Amino acid sequence: MIRIRPYKASDADTILSWCQEEKSFYQWTAGILGNYPITQKEFCFGESLMPFTAFDETGIVGFFTLRNPDESLDELRFGFVILNPYKRGKGYGKAMLRLGLKFAFEIYGAKKVSLGVFENNLPAYYCYKSVGFRDAVPDTTKYCILDEEWKCKELIMENS
Repeated sequence: MIRIRPYKASDADTILSWCQEEKSFYQWTAGILGNYPITQKEFCFGESLMPFTAFDETGIVGFFTLRNPDESLDELRFGFVILNPYKRGKGYGKAMLRLGLKFAFEIYGAKKVSLGVFENNLPAYYCYKSVGFRDAVPDTTKYCILDEEWKCKELIMENS
């Protein structure tokens, strides 16, 4: 059974070990954390957000942050969502997102949760869609990453 807890600095080495190549690192961070590869010290910025670690009986399986993009807590935004590559395709990502959504809606009382996902990261996109996120306005943000133009789709879910 998967659960979430507040992130601890000692989780960083495990989480950072999941990005073994540049493309997956930039799909995860959009370059916001710096250039590949980053150190545990560079990763500590996440502590200023609401960072969560997902775990099961085998140990750490995932990580994400929540933040409020404006002054109110009406909207929370998922960021830096990552899953242990060996756990992908087994329902762990969906379970972790559902726990994060429950926290956002039931504990913080958010009315809406949003996130961005690169169009070249279809497994993540379909995972988000499967838990109920929907495409927001068709406008996409463009990033220049690895000498390519990557489009980032905006997804939202509203509390029903």
